[in-house]
Amino acid sequence: MIKLRSRKLFKRSSKLGSSTGGCSGNGDVQWELRPGGMLVQKRGCGEEADEVVTVRISTGWNWHDVSIGATASFGELKTVVAMVTGMEPREQRLLFRGKEREDGDHLHMVGVRDKDKVLLLEDPAIKERKMRDMAGSHVVSSRPCRTIIEV
Repeated sequence: MIKLRSRKLFKRSSKLGSSTGGCSGNGDVQWELRPGGMLVQKRGCGEEADEVVTVRISTGWNWHDVSIGATASFGELKTVVAMVTGMEPREQRLLFRGKEREDGDHLHMVGVRDKDKVLLLEDPAIKERKMRDMAGSHVVSSRPCRTIIEV
């Protein structure tokens, strides 16, 4: 966190109270460095640095509420969802506002707010591979049946 001091152009004549918006009264301005590399002034000095948002993960037939940091990436969200649903992160596709999001995209940069809904889909290629593996494992040899019949 970087602190810069701002100069006051006019002195305040009233000593009743200052309208600094929750910041310290000595004129310090709080700055933060965003993941994109942009240096911006903090939104509110009194609010918590690591804001936590609750995201509703919908799989179509059921949903899960997940709490995660507002500056987390979708890759980190996938690992949390993997703990809840049991679906591996590489099998997941997360959609927010109709677009699939990459693992490196940050939640706050995309616009995810508290109580927003994210759609979870299973990757179709991996789903097809699972179906083929399951179909291959259920093939039963007819040879043992013949030996039972012969006996």
